[in-house]
Amino acid sequence: MAIPHWLLMSALFLLPLLAQVLAQEPGCSVNNNKPSVPENKCPYVVTTVNVRPGFTLTIDPNFPDGQFFTIEGSELQLTKCVDYEEDPVLLLYLICKDPAGQTDSLEILVTILNENDNSPVFAQPNITRDVPEDTKVDTAIVAREELSATDADLDTIYYELTTTVQDTDGYFAIRGVNNPEIYLQKTLDYDKFNSTTLLLYARDRPVSSPEPSNNATATITITIQQSDTRAPWFLPCTRIHTDASVCISSPYSGRVNISEMSTEPLLLEPGPIYAIDPDYTISDRIVYSIVGGNTDNVFSVDADTGNLTMNKIVTSPDSFLLQVMAAQASNIRKYSVATVEIKVINKSNFPPYFEKGVYNGMVFAGLPQRSFVYQAGDPSTPLVITAMDQDFPDKVNPNIEYFLKNSTDFIATRDGLILTNTVLESPGTVTIQAVGKDVLSLQEASTIIVVEVVLATAVTPSDKMYSAQDMAILGGILAALLLIALVFLGVLVWKSSRWYGKPVKYLMKKKLSTEISGGHQNEYYQEDEQPYVNTKQHEPSETSSVQAEPPVPEQPALALYSSGAEETESLPKDSIASTVIFNQEEKEEEKEEEAEQEKEVKSILKTDRNLADDGYKAVWFKTDVDPEAGERVEVIEDNAADDDDDDDDSDQDLQKNEEEEEEEGESSDTDNHHRGLEEPFASESSSPPAAEVTANMSHTGAGTADSKL
Repeated sequence: MAIPHWLLMSALFLLPLLAQVLAQEPGCSVNNNKPSVPENKCPYVVTTVNVRPGFTLTIDPNFPDGQFFTIEGSELQLTKCVDYEEDPVLLLYLICKDPAGQTDSLEILVTILNENDNSPVFAQPNITRDVPEDTKVDTAIVAREELSATDADLDTIYYELTTTVQDTDGYFAIRGVNNPEIYLQKTLDYDKFNSTTLLLYARDRPVSSPEPSNNATATITITIQQSDTRAPWFLPCTRIHTDASVCISSPYSGRVNISEMSTEPLLLEPGPIYAIDPDYTISDRIVYSIVGGNTDNVFSVDADTGNLTMNKIVTSPDSFLLQVMAAQASNIRKYSVATVEIKVINKSNFPPYFEKGVYNGMVFAGLPQRSFVYQAGDPSTPLVITAMDQDFPDKVNPNIEYFLKNSTDFIATRDGLILTNTVLESPGTVTIQAVGKDVLSLQEASTIIVVEVVLATAVTPSDKMYSAQDMAILGGILAALLLIALVFLGVLVWKSSRWYGKPVKYLMKKKLSTEISGGHQNEYYQEDEQPYVNTKQHEPSETSSVQAEPPVPEQPALALYSSGAEETESLPKDSIASTVIFNQEEKEEEKEEEAEQEKEVKSILKTDRNLADDGYKAVWFKTDVDPEAGERVEVIEDNAADDDDDDDDSDQDLQKNEEEEEEEGESSDTDNHHRGLEEPFASESSSPPAAEVTANMSHTGAGTADSKL
């Protein structure tokens, strides 16, 4: 096949040009002469190389970084791991040799990439510090320079502080997340803890970072040294609010006998005077002194031991209230003051004692708290323990108090009653030691109480007992019923006096009238009133005479007088006048109530006569009677009687009826009649001046009767 002429000419023309191009192309080449390689990555392909046929490519050994690389085929590989912190850049040369023996070099600059492959490092991973207890808040405990960590990767360090000892959180803290300085954040208390261990963490990434971080830890041991911060404590004392730094002591108390000198240290309660330095690691020496209440310098205290002794006898029963100070020997400003009460009492010659060595009692199971313990065999009588004291005439010492030692299920009252202190569920027998203590002399006596707890179902109805609460409820109910009954009775009395006042009033007056006119006379009273009357003489006075108007038949008092002439005549004239006055008053009051008219009440007892007042009735006593004339009763007519004919007729009828009744009484018993009139009066020579009594009685519209007794 013949080749076209034009094609052959083109090839001949291009051959020189192709030869020139081939002569300019290198025999060796690389794809990237400035590659980047991560640190600590090996083997690692750095780049690819291109070598023309007939050419050879080698690593120049004159450069030290070439030892990290090798050529494997068409790859340049990093065969030795490189640390960025040591060799951040590697430089190597490749030698390319052509077939004619001529050489050429290729420069390759390898950059090592930094990776987070290093952890922070503390200069001092273990630190110890002694911190005084009285260190002020915000004081630096460990400086920043001692706690700062370093990171080879040059990363920013983040810090965190924790504690490994319980209940020590919050006392120490760091200044900031990037500042590890430790300072005191809260006041220390040696009694709460005396040491703690802190852990300081250093991270090259924030805690919230999703990237992995490298950590480092430093241990800080804090030892707290106790300081002299507390004043002395008097023992025994009670710590308050679970705070070990505060302890409150109770006052001391003791007794001395009046007019008696004690050479031994006084016995005190709750114990001898004793104080300590609460800063016990320091334990400074305590010095005692009396600073108040030592009247007349009766007592003294030992400066080293605190024992209280007497300097002289006490002659007054007044108590002493001493103030004892306990101060530290090295610092007197650290002190405390305790109160010591010394009571002056009479000497006790005999200790108290119990008459019984064993008391037997019983109680029912299931009873509420504070129920009585009863005497065994007598379930109705509470069990009482009593301690005697021969220092008292009746052996009853009011200063004895009772308490139980070995049982919390029972308690003893001040009076010696035994009560339950809990609900006893099951039966059994309990043995208790009881103590009676004289709170003044501090002398004691003891006895045994055996309490049998029995089931309540074993009690018969006759033996059933009730607690104090049951009796209180019953008493309250009875009191309420009594109150209701009294109120009801009061209402009945009030209604009776309101609705039936007239009959009651009438009956009371009637009874009083009957007692006065019925002959019930007080002989002793008559003797006092008539000291000159001789009761054995019954002869009537020759000068005495009795004249009376006939009573009005409608008046009950006059009717009673006429029907019981013997009894009435046997009364003294004063009694007869009183009866007439009382009945006349009753008559008037009844008529006023029937007429339902209000009328002014005037006195009926007068010493002067008032004849001008029409319709007015009164009893007046004449005091100017002649003693020689004796006593007589006259009828004085009122002015109204002269004006009214009807009243005269009524008076005459009344006088006539009265005379008839007197004659009948005289015929029935003449002797008694004269004796009854003569008894109230003495003889003419021995009797006192007689009094003339005038009764002026008038009643408009119903007749008027004037009687002079």
